Amino acid sequence: MSFDPVIRVSEVRKVFGLVPVLDDVSLEVRGGEAVALLGANGAGKTTLLKILATLVRPTRGTATIAGHDVARAPEAVRRLLGVVAHGAWVYDDLTARENLKFWATLGGLHVGADDVTAALAGVGLERAADARVRTFSAGMKRRLSLARAMLARPRVLLLDEPFAGLDQRAKKWLEERLETLKAAGAALLMVTHSFGRELGVADRLAILAGGRIALDTPRGSLGSDDVQRLYALHAEDVL
Repeated sequence: MSFDPVIRVSEVRKVFGLVPVLDDVSLEVRGGEAVALLGANGAGKTTLLKILATLVRPTRGTATIAGHDVARAPEAVRRLLGVVAHGAWVYDDLTARENLKFWATLGGLHVGADDVTAALAGVGLERAADARVRTFSAGMKRRLSLARAMLARPRVLLLDEPFAGLDQRAKKWLEERLETLKAAGAALLMVTHSFGRELGVADRLAILAGGRIALDTPRGSLGSDDVQRLYALHAEDVL
């Protein structure tokens, strides 16, 4: 694990109209580390992810990826990122292979046919490479989304409810893949409102409530019941 934070969020505030969604949020994630960001629906988890993904600008404060400011140097940040959104962000009328080629071109990635094939094989979709995505299950679409994110060999992976909509086999596969990415030194930030498999992958847990980080703690030996008690203590009283 790297000692220098790859993801650094410092006193970030985000206001939509007159409504504050994030209020002085600070959070760090190091290389080789996974942080699960817990919170209720509407807590601001996805907004924070969008700020880091350069899709939304913070109202105040700073956020950096590997030293690059997300607002001032978005292109440099995007070259380091892989994003797996809650929606799959894939095109149903394209094949799996065509989806990856399209996203690579859009992102300015210099990848060849072998790179695309390897990315699909890495997520177990090599046999469905030339099938239209409209025929895919939700789990297959999620795996294709992850293949797209991995095609750029990201230093940072941002995931929004990564295990949602997956069957048990796909959940096990994703859990193993995320552990592999951690071992390779990637920094992972997973936002969720569940107490499921994300907890097994996470090295740290952070709870977002009332627009602030209410708790940031190593996962250690905390089980699901322990996390639910911490969540009730630090989050539910502000809902």
